[in-house]
Amino acid sequence: MGIKEIDQTYIAKTYNRFPVEIVSGKGSLVYDDNGKEYIDMGSGIGVTAFGIADEQWQKAVIDQIGKVQHMSNLYYTEPCAKLAQLLCQKCGMKKVFFCNSGAEANETAIKAARKYSAEKKGNDCYTIITLINSFHGRTLTTLAATGQDHFHELFTPLTPGFVHVAAGDVAGLKETIANNKIAGIMIECVQGEGGVIPLTEDFVKAIDQIAKEEDIPLIVDEVQTGNGRTGAFYSYMHFGLKPDIVSTAKGLAGGLPIGATLLGEKVEIIFGPGDNGSTFGGNPVSCAAAVSVVERIDEVLLEEVKEKSKYIFETLQGAKGIESVSGMGLMIGIKTEKPAAEVLKGCMENGVLCLTAKDKVRLLPALNIPMDVLKKAVSVIKEEAGKE
Repeated sequence: MGIKEIDQTYIAKTYNRFPVEIVSGKGSLVYDDNGKEYIDMGSGIGVTAFGIADEQWQKAVIDQIGKVQHMSNLYYTEPCAKLAQLLCQKCGMKKVFFCNSGAEANETAIKAARKYSAEKKGNDCYTIITLINSFHGRTLTTLAATGQDHFHELFTPLTPGFVHVAAGDVAGLKETIANNKIAGIMIECVQGEGGVIPLTEDFVKAIDQIAKEEDIPLIVDEVQTGNGRTGAFYSYMHFGLKPDIVSTAKGLAGGLPIGATLLGEKVEIIFGPGDNGSTFGGNPVSCAAAVSVVERIDEVLLEEVKEKSKYIFETLQGAKGIESVSGMGLMIGIKTEKPAAEVLKGCMENGVLCLTAKDKVRLLPALNIPMDVLKKAVSVIKEEAGKE
């Protein structure tokens, strides 16, 4: 049997895979089993921040594998400690809990907010506000946090204690807080799986003010938006926010599994021994990989992300067959006149791999994608969107 047949025979049917087997790559170029070259405009859904087979990333991983590949959290390891230090220094947070994925990082964020609010306001204060159209993960609790009904349909009963408010509805937010005992407010500054839709600055600042006034921990989900993706280290920095809790994952380790929950001053000591844990959290190899990524997310790179973003917006906005372009940095959604799936199919045939988010073509290229490669990919997308 070939790889596709083995996959279809033995792997759970949870993914609608494209009919392409990727076997190798370098940077933003990948190759299938027939040797066909593609420009990767998805980076593993925002994961391979510096592309495929990045040499600095490879060296960090290989060097650490040669020392120790895993160690229990009962002991200290250098990569774990160094990564926590880097993250806190870059964003002013106080403590970090490491895990394996964005969903697990969001679970930890929810636990931190609930524990803080229970201690401050009582055990019946546990409800978390999230936004309609949000996405926070696929565990039962993070599904409950997700503000999209179709994710809930087959998996009820979900974890109780979540209410959803429409993005932009400040009055609805205030009413929800008045009618519930709220333990936290959880937002994405750009709703990724919801269609790559940024929140407005006014709404974000209103949430921040209300959270401070009511002593409600503010959680920002940076799973997809974090680690340079939007042109800032974290997307909340565009809004001048100082969240109490931040979750991140995806691009953090450049292709290895990792999640992190960053705790601010309000909640920095909320967890004690035994309150949370993760067998593979803080894995030395994943953390070494993440250090190699985080150390390179500097102002020069972030300016390049902004420049590339500007090029994409200016080239595609108003082009034939394109209704709108939304997003921030290199996290972009393109609403096309014809179905996004048709545009993706045409792009794939012409050597460009894109993603979707709801009814949009979604772009999440590597942060360091060369400009000439980016221009070639955008020209293909523009042409496919404009075809009759």
